[in-house]
Amino acid sequence: MAGWEKRRGAAPLEGDEHRLRRRQEEAALLLRRIRGLVRWVVEEVAVGRSPSIVLHRYRNYCSAADAASPSPCACSYDAPVGTDVLSLLHKDCHTSRLNVLLRVLLVVQQLLQQNKHCSKRDIYYMYPSIFVEVAVVDHAINDICILFKCSRHNLNVVPVVKGLVMGWIRFVEGEKKVYCITNVNAAFSVPVSIEAIKDVVSVAHYILVVEKETVPLQCSSVWPMTSSVKEIAALLLQEEATQIFQQEGMCSLLSTLVISEDAIPVINSFSHPRFLRYLVEQLHLPAYCLVDSDPYGFDILATYKFGSLQLAYDANLLRVPDIRWLGVFTSDLEDFCLPDCCLLHLSPEDRRKAEGILARCYLHKEAPEWRSELEAMLQKGVKFEIEALSASSISFLSDRYIPQKIKQGRHL
Repeated sequence: MAGWEKRRGAAPLEGDEHRLRRRQEEAALLLRRIRGLVRWVVEEVAVGRSPSIVLHRYRNYCSAADAASPSPCACSYDAPVGTDVLSLLHKDCHTSRLNVLLRVLLVVQQLLQQNKHCSKRDIYYMYPSIFVEVAVVDHAINDICILFKCSRHNLNVVPVVKGLVMGWIRFVEGEKKVYCITNVNAAFSVPVSIEAIKDVVSVAHYILVVEKETVPLQCSSVWPMTSSVKEIAALLLQEEATQIFQQEGMCSLLSTLVISEDAIPVINSFSHPRFLRYLVEQLHLPAYCLVDSDPYGFDILATYKFGSLQLAYDANLLRVPDIRWLGVFTSDLEDFCLPDCCLLHLSPEDRRKAEGILARCYLHKEAPEWRSELEAMLQKGVKFEIEALSASSISFLSDRYIPQKIKQGRHL
């Protein structure tokens, strides 16, 4: 396997022991800061004063831009755009928000002390009558991250759904060996902690992020594979590995890595963008994205490149700024002669969604070509799904569409 490992191995940025020690030191520092904050709140209340906690507000995009004359905006991945002050002297909503924040902090403290992980849904069920809904916990977690200038993974809070990874890659997560290459059709859980990953090896040349529940992909003439991926998937493709695989006793014309998850909004699935970004940085691979030709597919695409507004305070660490839009484009209707039966009319809700996205400042400043494609969709008034490209052949995506677009550079 030595020759194969040399093909695409991630260079370690630091020793595993050093990385583990640094992670432990960060957790210990965060614990001390949490205890310090809670102690201060208790002392303030004990002497009859109302503690006030200042929280910055972040915004990675706004909707103030105009197509004719874009308005200046203050959006930044680093600088806050305002503040909130939580105090017992303020409205009842501030008192409730402070109460929730402190209770979630108590859970986070226990997680860090015991080196355990849980989901925000787990936290919700600890105090359901106080939290009311999971969104309240989600908001509190964002507040804590902003307050302590950290990411969600630092709190040991993980996504409700872990997701799956499959294909031609292998890595070690803590003490667990994830050898997807031994059975490329077997699915493994996406790592909970990116910091625990080491010894990543892959022969892939590209990363393709695919948005869909079921996208038929016949990956080679040797082993056809149908990938059932939910909401988000990453597909690593390799063009010239035939000789290498033959030398290693493996025979495949196309190597794949799929990352999938259950159908939940991408903005709430912060571990998958982190995993994708980790692979891009460690393996030095270009990333492409394939989404439905509709406003919701476009929103998923934009979230990967620019980050979500909900996690704006951490968007610069979660996004993949160099991701390329491979399709599907409205222009693919004519270019690939798609039948009319595959088309759907944009609903009023679709139009409102698209118009809201078009107003985002980053489409004016950083991605005008993306904006033009979305405008073309609105002008034609139709949408279609990735599966429409398989109307003529189930292997069309893998045999023609994806390789042709990548080879010819037909991406934005």
